[in-house]
Amino acid sequence: MPTGSCYLPRLRAQARWSSLLLLLLLAITFSPDALAATGSLDLTGSTVGLIAVAIFVLAYALVMGEEKLHMRKSKPVLVAAGLIWAMIGWVYVQLGMPADAEHAFRETLLEFTELMLFLLVAMTYINAMEERRVFDALRSWMLRKGFSYRQLFWITGGLAFFISPIADNLTTAMLMCAVVTKVAEGDRRFINLCCINIVIAANAGGAFSPFGDITTLMVWQAGIIQFSEFFTLLLPSLVNFLIPASVMSFFIKAHRPEGVYEDVWLKRGARRIVLLFLLTVATAVACHTLLHLPPVLGMMTGLGYLQFFGYYLRRSLPRSIERKRERYTRRGDERKLAQLGSVVPFDVFNRVARAEWDTLLFFYGVVMCVGGLGFMGYLGLLSETLYTGWSATWANITLGVISAVVDNIPVMFAVLTMQPEMSHGQWLLITLTAGVGGSLLSIGSAAGVALMGQARGSYTFMGHLRWAPVILLGYIASIVVHLWLNAASFAN
Repeated sequence: MPTGSCYLPRLRAQARWSSLLLLLLLAITFSPDALAATGSLDLTGSTVGLIAVAIFVLAYALVMGEEKLHMRKSKPVLVAAGLIWAMIGWVYVQLGMPADAEHAFRETLLEFTELMLFLLVAMTYINAMEERRVFDALRSWMLRKGFSYRQLFWITGGLAFFISPIADNLTTAMLMCAVVTKVAEGDRRFINLCCINIVIAANAGGAFSPFGDITTLMVWQAGIIQFSEFFTLLLPSLVNFLIPASVMSFFIKAHRPEGVYEDVWLKRGARRIVLLFLLTVATAVACHTLLHLPPVLGMMTGLGYLQFFGYYLRRSLPRSIERKRERYTRRGDERKLAQLGSVVPFDVFNRVARAEWDTLLFFYGVVMCVGGLGFMGYLGLLSETLYTGWSATWANITLGVISAVVDNIPVMFAVLTMQPEMSHGQWLLITLTAGVGGSLLSIGSAAGVALMGQARGSYTFMGHLRWAPVILLGYIASIVVHLWLNAASFAN
């Protein structure tokens, strides 16, 4: 797909359309028939509330212009979050209720902290595997196999779809992105298409599993949908992935990755770190399923696994080098003897430091902004307006689209808090739409946001936006398949 200057007006128009869509969706909430706010005070019609909405829209407009402005996406949302909560605090102090605002802020901060720590551990493991040359070795293997770009596109997308139900969509997307950026290093257009495909596949795969996404965890934990019932969304989720992937695959050049067919050697402990990562994911799953504790507990425990293993690697490094030197000397292997000179001790905290902090800070800003608007009453008001004024089907479809702009976690939280009267099929529908709706924009899901940081310069907001119509086609098709396939569940 060409990316010349002739496409700039179209891209600007798409960005303006997205901003207008957000304003329209927020304008719906100003209905006088809607109910009260989430906090003690309803600020949705106040001057403070309207200013807060304007600040949020302006911040997101700056995020959307990241590629043109060359400004990190975390900056505007950090400032916006501070201003929104400062206004909330000022109003509540004036009315003698500062404790209410403080409690709400702490609850919102807790929501972010769980997500941030989960992300931090996942990023640390990925950085550790990259430092141990796991992805270099995988890239070398793919080059030796001679996979074409189109085959790589389908392999990474397919793996993302089938791994995300187990390892969650965020972690899976980051793993596949690391492979793509290594295999197609420097080919921005191909990396962008692969990242879009990975985000769609990971979000779709995460929608039919309790472990695949934070929103599915929320629904499962609330006891609304049982474990086995999530798998009724498998076929709709598969359709959501396959339709846009099939269209995008026609725009991939029919050639193979350029590069040298090198023999990459894994650094000591690489395979064991991969096993520790799988053990960490299993620990996170066990914490939730067996102990009914947040999965982040298992992830942080897994970080401890890595730290202990890093300690072992450092302490045993001199003995390991000496043994290998003796072995390679006997064999006369000069190449591997030279490699020993480049061995450095493994340091876990260096891997933590290399995490994508712009992404983590962006998450903080988004969660705190949305949490502040929700406390003012906008999220509850929007959800209530939709479910009282529209049918549940159209409300759930619309909320899925909104989750691409706002974030699916607070949207699902608002729906679960309201507990609208809906059939079981409708609860499955909102689970599906909130899970896959975030694929419409790169900022609509944790996977998309993380990949924007991981593949900075190649995968961008505007690069994802130009494929939004194709992704929307998959979104609509998945809903139609669910309405047809699970029609019986809408009767109860």
